[in-house]
Amino acid sequence: MKTMKMLCLPLLLIPLTLHAAPELNVGGLHDYLPGERSTLLKRVRNGGDMTAFVKVSVAELVYDADGVAREVAIEDLPLEQRGLVASPARLIIPARGMQGVRLLYRGERDRERYFRLRFIPVLPEHGDGFAIGDEQAKEYRDDLTAGVNVLAGYGTLLFVRPNQSRFATPVRGEQGRLVIANEGNSTVILDHFRHCSPDGRDCVAATKHHLLPGRMREFAQQPGRHYRFDLIEGDKRQEMTFKG
Repeated sequence: MKTMKMLCLPLLLIPLTLHAAPELNVGGLHDYLPGERSTLLKRVRNGGDMTAFVKVSVAELVYDADGVAREVAIEDLPLEQRGLVASPARLIIPARGMQGVRLLYRGERDRERYFRLRFIPVLPEHGDGFAIGDEQAKEYRDDLTAGVNVLAGYGTLLFVRPNQSRFATPVRGEQGRLVIANEGNSTVILDHFRHCSPDGRDCVAATKHHLLPGRMREFAQQPGRHYRFDLIEGDKRQEMTFKG
């Protein structure tokens, strides 16, 4: 036993080494561009102890008749043909710092459109648009890979509303179901959706749902439960309550 204690003692005296790394925070995962605006500023923060080199990519989401989305790459298109442009597309965010990305929409506004943005931290290399030298890039890679670090990226969604946004969201209960339809031309949000006991104490975890134009959602209702959510139509928020 004495020998075991002597073997363990040197391990306890070894200092723990903490390796620095960038840590991104992109804020909200859903952003909305009103019909009367064409630009939006997205702030990206780096809460880590090391500079973040971030690439910003943009793809359009196109939904088919069944509501299934597919991504359409737009970055290889000429600038004038892109529906959405992110500027700058390369970010150098210092530790504990922040940088903004301006999103400029250039397309038609006759219908709602959707875009996926990805914020991807990378190891910089010569000629990749970050304008740093080979020695700086090597030093950064060496510092980062000295520990076991994972560069975590984030994806967000941008909803571009039409010029003339129209909201019509009938909600009805029928045959043990809560039916919510979007009969307008712009996405509505069912925020903080939950059901509770009549006294409001026993509630399930709240969820958030986006209801696209022309779509409908059905929720099974349990007898005796109260269903609550905030219906958000553009700038309008309305609290809704239904009894099961």
